[in-house]
Amino acid sequence: MNGKLPVYYIPHGGGPWHVLDEPMGDPEDLEYLKNFLKNLGEEYSNKIKAILVISAHWEEKVPTINFSENPGLLYDYYGFPDYTYHLTWPAHGDPFLAEKVEYLLNNNGITTARENKRGYDHGVFVPLMVAFPNPEIPIIQLSLVKKLDPQLHINIGKALEPLREDGILIIGSGMSYHNIKTFFVNDTNLKKVSEEFDTWLKQTIIFSNKEEREKELINWYKAPSATISHPSSEHLAPLFVCAGAGYNDKATQVYSNYLLGAKISGFAFGI
Repeated sequence: MNGKLPVYYIPHGGGPWHVLDEPMGDPEDLEYLKNFLKNLGEEYSNKIKAILVISAHWEEKVPTINFSENPGLLYDYYGFPDYTYHLTWPAHGDPFLAEKVEYLLNNNGITTARENKRGYDHGVFVPLMVAFPNPEIPIIQLSLVKKLDPQLHINIGKALEPLREDGILIIGSGMSYHNIKTFFVNDTNLKKVSEEFDTWLKQTIIFSNKEEREKELINWYKAPSATISHPSSEHLAPLFVCAGAGYNDKATQVYSNYLLGAKISGFAFGI
């Protein structure tokens, strides 16, 4: 790693999938995701000072940083068993680190806001509960920006790149395919459509040079099956931030499998 931590774009799965008595999808696929996340935690638990997470499930008018020391959990999913609304996770924030994130963004001409009351949403606590069940390091969350402009989110990532030199692991939490309507209606085109978009995404992220990668991501909606795979782009936007933070690095596909019938990928920059 040469002293600089990589940047990860990971799938967070559907709702509180990690604790459901009745599996949400193919149990083998869920176990594959769980093992991926566990391995991620084991790899970095003793190598990092903090984690900065950009989740698909928090959008604000400007990039907003959670300054709370003890955010708690925001159960922002619906229709699941009662016990999933009583989960706990002993994660904590760090106002000093949040201030550093704020400084880097402001210093690059990006206006920010502070948040002190919002809990970690399930895009944060679900995957990281699996990866880091008892985190001793602080975990900071940064919001997306509501218009979901790819260039802005790439620029946000570029501004945050210095954090990688300071032992801070940047994680984008989303899904490389996210069309809720196709997940639960036995859509016969789901596999084909998700694979078409996944092929383009893999080609763009792994094999394009940095200038081409940025250009392609800005125009992601022109890709094969793009707007079917992402009717809205909030689950792709964390990848834009990751691509910015890892702009000068090559990317590697670190996750490739199916979830709820769709082809899903995860990537790391600078691994």
